[in-house]
Amino acid sequence: MSEKCYTPPLFFRNGHIQTIFPVIFRKVDICYKRERITTFDNDFLDLDWSTKGSNRLAIISHGLEGSTDRAYVKGMVKAVNDNGWDGLAWNYRSCSGEPNRQLRSYHNGVTDDLSWVINHARHRYPYKEIALIGFSLGGNLTLLYLGRERPDPIVKSAVVFSVPCDLKKSARVLAKPSNKLYMKRFLVMLNQKIKAKMKLMPGLIDDNGYEKIRDFKAFDDRYTAPIHGFKNAVDYWEKCSSKPFIPNITVPTLIINAANDPFLPKACYPVKEVESNKQVRLCIPESGGHVGFISFNKQNLYWSEKQAVKFLNYNSFLN
Repeated sequence: MSEKCYTPPLFFRNGHIQTIFPVIFRKVDICYKRERITTFDNDFLDLDWSTKGSNRLAIISHGLEGSTDRAYVKGMVKAVNDNGWDGLAWNYRSCSGEPNRQLRSYHNGVTDDLSWVINHARHRYPYKEIALIGFSLGGNLTLLYLGRERPDPIVKSAVVFSVPCDLKKSARVLAKPSNKLYMKRFLVMLNQKIKAKMKLMPGLIDDNGYEKIRDFKAFDDRYTAPIHGFKNAVDYWEKCSSKPFIPNITVPTLIINAANDPFLPKACYPVKEVESNKQVRLCIPESGGHVGFISFNKQNLYWSEKQAVKFLNYNSFLN
């Protein structure tokens, strides 16, 4: 385990401030080129590219109810571009501003979609190596892909941030009164997605009594689990938590979870799992919040972005 030195700006040590400030105030300009690809089940994924003519590609996976338009995604795309990598930020099903075609959507375990994106990138473009970067849900998805599936050999390294690698215990933390505002925001956004699906697929899904849902247990029991083939929320959480699969990861991987992340319980700091795998490093800064790690500088790069490109460049050099 490593505890890299991250010193937050004055007045930004609080985990909630670190979490909320970038969402409201950070602006990053990236000019994407969008590509829509058809999935194996006749759905679609929208990919946003920012290329520099490199033979190295970083694929970036966003968090719950995020998109490629989020500042933390754009900030990472800028960082990899500035360091000689092409950037590909992909939107999960229903996250690009348009409802997807199928009833299924996305969740913490959609490794099939991530694999589809990787396969598309490697066969259409002449990249010699691919790195994966994931935030929150996207971080869990990335670790799950690396540890549970058979990752494509072109994937050479990965960096993930603010990872709820134990979904059951993370859901319990988010259900606490101290996280009520976050929980409410997620549920409102998810309800908007459900309403859009209701118009496309009347009779297959509804939101009757949705106001009674107060946490992810109720939401996942009603929607995520049955729609995606799980018995219930607990079955979904247990099968899609990346923590048990971390010992199986075979490519250099860096996990960065801040100690004051309001979304993460103690179980989401996988010290024992990392100790059993020399390929994986765990960094636990004292501060950083959830997908925060704020820095103020002329480059408009956050500490997390600098750490990511350092790790990717180092391992690219070794390859």
